[in-house]
Amino acid sequence: MFGNLAIILLILILAFPAFAMDHLRLATTTSTENSGLLAELLPPFEKANDCQVDVIAVGTGKAIKLGETGDVDVLLVHARSREDKFVAEGFGVDRRDVMYNDFVILGPAADPAGISGMKAAAPAMGKIAAAQATFVSRGDDSGTHTREKQLWKAAGINPEGDWYLEAGRGMGEVITMATEREGYTLSDRGTYLAFKTKTDLTILVQGDPGLFNPYGAIMVNPVKHRHVRIDLAKKFLDFLTSDPARRLITTFRVGGEQLFYVAE
Repeated sequence: MFGNLAIILLILILAFPAFAMDHLRLATTTSTENSGLLAELLPPFEKANDCQVDVIAVGTGKAIKLGETGDVDVLLVHARSREDKFVAEGFGVDRRDVMYNDFVILGPAADPAGISGMKAAAPAMGKIAAAQATFVSRGDDSGTHTREKQLWKAAGINPEGDWYLEAGRGMGEVITMATEREGYTLSDRGTYLAFKTKTDLTILVQGDPGLFNPYGAIMVNPVKHRHVRIDLAKKFLDFLTSDPARRLITTFRVGGEQLFYVAE
């Protein structure tokens, strides 16, 4: 009996550090995970703070809802109007500008809608609709989906019909679907570059100021949700805007191309 008790005590002692490790719950976008950035960014923070960051990668809309219900401690998302609303309504505090890239309109080399080289994104979306060329939408209430809807509105179009497919999926899966259907889609540049070797879609429209894509980090308001890990969340926000993290973001590349740029 004493032998069994000793074994149980030994197991508990060895397991204790794992149970004692603090966890930070992070809701973020599929683009930060699909691109591979989080795999570079999180380990130094976890090591320095003896913690584990539990990542929930979803669309920005779902990430914000997780913050509203207090199911996470921190958000790293990219839909500024929705982020500002989240803070204004008291769900989030201490928003920080972290980084940015941009959105691009992808399509097949054949370009049946004839949008290649256009400088304005909304008219390009209008031409896709006019040609009824296949367009694969995230359709998931993400930051990318939010921007897509803004572009359709600017073009004066309510997209519907067989040509318009709402995937309800993450960016990587949507790029794959658009590739298979030889269609168009709106993507953040980072995820596209990460998937560039897996698709023959090309960037057809880019450079419109309306395609600017900033990312922000926000701590869930501990006044609304007392279980928020305040100290660890603040450390994470400080880390994301620190020089070491900025260097990691700046030097992170896929295929030799920079995916994200630090906020000034």
